[in-house]
Amino acid sequence: MSIINITNLTFAYEGSYDNIFENVSFQIDTDWKLGFTGRNGRGKTTFLNLLLGKYEYSGQISSSEHFEYFPFEVGNQERLTIEIIGEIYPDYLHWKVVRELSLLEIDEEVLYRPFDSLSFGEQTKVLLATLFLKENSFLLIDEPTNHLDLNGRKLVSGYLKGKRGFILISHDRAFLDHAIDHILSINKTNIEIQKGNFSSWWVNKKRQDNFEFGENEKLKKDIHRLTEAAKRTSK
Repeated sequence: MSIINITNLTFAYEGSYDNIFENVSFQIDTDWKLGFTGRNGRGKTTFLNLLLGKYEYSGQISSSEHFEYFPFEVGNQERLTIEIIGEIYPDYLHWKVVRELSLLEIDEEVLYRPFDSLSFGEQTKVLLATLFLKENSFLLIDEPTNHLDLNGRKLVSGYLKGKRGFILISHDRAFLDHAIDHILSINKTNIEIQKGNFSSWWVNKKRQDNFEFGENEKLKKDIHRLTEAAKRTSK
């Protein structure tokens, strides 16, 4: 176990007047199965790219971890699947590849087929299996369900539930619920981390939203009352 420390992180894209992140600070335990949620355009993939060192930023990201990003870019897809795996992770052990594939209900024979002959779902599972061969890395998993049917999503979420040490971005709430034990949320004014799955976070969020709505309505009534009192006093 180790800790990823994010301290006073501020970032904006070149030419933009709006910061994606502004003086954001939090910590991530590398044993967590961390779901990452927030509206589109709020900076989820941007944050993963900051961890990967792709952009300059102010503040500090401190970690002893090596980060790996999914999905991998695959070049010549006419090559055998085993060759693709070897290119991504040259130090793989064959028995570990077979073990991970079996957990994802993929037969070993796919290793000796051209990668482009696999279905998109099979390709996704093969690349996820390859990702989890890298046991000493903290994994950044960006929308792994894009090419999975309902059964495939259930299978992969169960696979991830048995793992640890990753950040998972997904718009599939049921998928997140089954796979994670903490959630990282980009809100309007801050980033927060809660223990639990997406559903428990959502209940807390709605409770907080309702409280803020109630406080706002109370404030409006106070303003109206004071305004009316001022008018009477003026008359």
